[in-house]
Parts: sequence; C-alpha cells; structure tokens
Amino acid sequence: MLTIGELASHAGVTVRAVRHYHAKGLLPEPERDRAGYRRYDAGAVIELVKIRTLAEAGVPLARVRELLRADQEEFAAAVADIDARLRAEIRQRQRHRERIVGLSSGDSLVLPPEVVDFLERLRELGVDERIVQVERDGWIPLVARSPGRVREWIARKQEQIADPKFVDLYLALGQAFDWADDDPRLVELADELATLVTHLAEQRGDAYVDDVDVDPPLAELMDALAFETAPPARRLIELLAERGWRGWTKLERADPARRSR
Repeated sequence: MLTIGELASHAGVTVRAVRHYHAKGLLPEPERDRAGYRRYDAGAVIELVKIRTLAEAGVPLARVRELLRADQEEFAAAVADIDARLRAEIRQRQRHRERIVGLSSGDSLVLPPEVVDFLERLRELGVDERIVQVERDGWIPLVARSPGRVREWIARKQEQIADPKFVDLYLALGQAFDWADDDPRLVELADELATLVTHLAEQRGDAYVDDVDVDPPLAELMDALAFETAPPARRLIELLAERGWRGWTKLERADPARRSR
C-alpha cells in the first residue's frame, strides 16, 4: 500500500494535485488506516496517471470524470477524438510558429521571394538602407493590390538596376537623406532623374515609366510612406514637376499634351 506522497511520486504529480483530484471527485479517497493515514493501492496509480494524462491534454476535469466512468469502447473513442483535436492544435501552433519565425526574417514575412531578392540586391549594391525601406514599404501595398503583376514589375526593376546609371541614382538618393530642402545637390539630382526618366520614356514609351496599376488614393498613400521615410522626396517631386514629371509612386508627364505625342 502507498502513502499519498508515494502515490503522487509514482504518477508524476504533486500531493496537492492528488488532493485536488479528490476534491473534484475524480479519484476516490480511501479510508484512513489505524495510524490516521490514507493508503492507496496500485489501481489508484493507474487511475491517477489517466487523470493526469487527460488533464495535461487539455481535457476539462468535468470531461475527465465522464471518461473515467466510460466503458472501454467509449473511452477509446473519446481518446481518439482528443488525439484528433490535439493534432489539429499542433498543426495550428506549427503555423503560428512559422509566422513567428517569419517575423525574424523581416521582408519575407509580407513580400514574395522575387521582391525580397530585389531588396537584397539593392543592399548588395550598397544602396542606403533607408532607400531599401522606402522600396519595401512601397512593395507591400503593391503586392496586396496587384499580386499578378509582381513578376512583371520586378523584371523591370531588375533590368533597371543592371544599368549603372540607375544604381548611381539609387546611391545618390541615399545620400539625399542628409540634405536640407534648399541643398543645391537636390536640384542636380532632380536634373539627373528627369533626364533619365525622359530618356527611358523616349526609348520605351511613357507606359514603361508610369505603368503602375494603382488607384490615386493608394498612390497618395504610398507617396506619404516615402515622404515619412525620406523627407527629401517631397522636394524632389516639386523639382521634377518643374522638369516635366509629376508624382513619385506613379510617375507621369506633368504636361498632358506631351503624353499624346
């Protein structure tokens, strides 16, 4: 015969847990012996292990009581049901874990691989991380809005950064973060940007420059994100407008008449 401490030890629970199960009516409480101690037999160990196992599986104690009173067939069916539920919970927790792990991977949590690769390429080229952040923040709503066009847009971006002139422009934009609005270098940068865009439009057509399928409100939101991250961008837009181009996310000719030519 076992003392309550020995019973608890064999079943892998605490004495307090045994007393709790007594209070809940899950485990019969034996009579005290002549010395005033309660003694338990081996069957109590088996019952206590069942209770502990079911409780640890998340089965409510009220259901545990019901299962302990069930016959073998009912108990087996109930255990199978519990097992299925636990497997579903494990799958759900695994999905949650994958999302949590994804948090540490940064860009890949919210962006497709081809966009992540493009952002990594910018970093490899030495582009300022703040510019990479502007790019990333812009891609998030674009991917949500038009996922089917991501590969097309990325192919265009990859083609652009293969051109040293574009890389130089990205590098210059990174430096512009630290310039004041009245810095003359912003004017020079606007000249370079306008020249490059105009050259592309003449070579490839205006659609190559401004073919971004977003509604004006979304374009404004994306512009606002860029302005918050890169304050000089607002001044650059003003300077570009003076040079025949307007917008940031959706860049288009400021003179509609020239678009029809």
